[in-house]
Amino acid sequence: MIKIFDRSTEKIYYEKQYKSKQLEFLYNTYIGRILLKIFITTRVFSRVSAIFNNSKGSIKKIEPFIKEYEIDMKDYPKVEYTSFNDFFTRKIIQARRKFSKINKDLISVADAKLLVYKIDNDLKMNIKNSIYTCSELLKGNELSEKYKNGTCLVFRLTVDDYHRYCFIDEGIIKGNMVIHGRLHTVGPISHKRYKVYSENHREYSILDTKNFDEVVQIEVGALLVGKIKNHSINNFKRGQEKGYFCFGGSTIVLLFKENIVKIDEDILNYSKEGIETKVKMGEKIGEAND
Repeated sequence: MIKIFDRSTEKIYYEKQYKSKQLEFLYNTYIGRILLKIFITTRVFSRVSAIFNNSKGSIKKIEPFIKEYEIDMKDYPKVEYTSFNDFFTRKIIQARRKFSKINKDLISVADAKLLVYKIDNDLKMNIKNSIYTCSELLKGNELSEKYKNGTCLVFRLTVDDYHRYCFIDEGIIKGNMVIHGRLHTVGPISHKRYKVYSENHREYSILDTKNFDEVVQIEVGALLVGKIKNHSINNFKRGQEKGYFCFGGSTIVLLFKENIVKIDEDILNYSKEGIETKVKMGEKIGEAND
């Protein structure tokens, strides 16, 4: 069970793991791990799953899914969905997410569960008890050196979350990169055996921002998430939609340079305990250092 701190209620709750029994079999048995290697974590499996989730036949999955994960549909327009994936990538009513209007405030890129990590002098960070380097995340890119002693934010999106994400500030995109890889689940069960964030399919953008210097935003695919849909954009505004994930849980990683951001104390303190903080897109999670 995963402990989550909910800022809105100031209470800790335990998260329901999507398809937990199936994941236990796949990651904790010999046969399951063979299936993961040869088929389940491949893009072929993702495409096969997508065929059904994009079909009219998948519409019947929507209502049971809403009930099981207690999704508040008041946040979304009343529409007739054409498929389960159409429902999963639904757009929110803008007024249901309150964006901080203070330019120096660091806002959450998505509805997600957030953990904060320090990048050390050797460009290493301990994420979910696995040691990662910036060069692993960025595939050996020289860009990594800029983030020595910086800050890493990991936003984990679960199946019940809104799966569209935004820009944290205004600025321009200096570059984009696609790194092909596997599609492991981003839930805790996979981290015991795999370095998910450096093995999974991912895309990253180099964002030259007004208030936070040069930031790297990485979108990480996950089990069943074969498609990361980033919009074709050069200049962006704070809160503007950057893209969305198709069906499944996913992750967004932000890398900041040293002394650029100060993260809110509650998030920092819970992160030190390994407890994720539930955040909503647009809410303040920190601020730019003066």
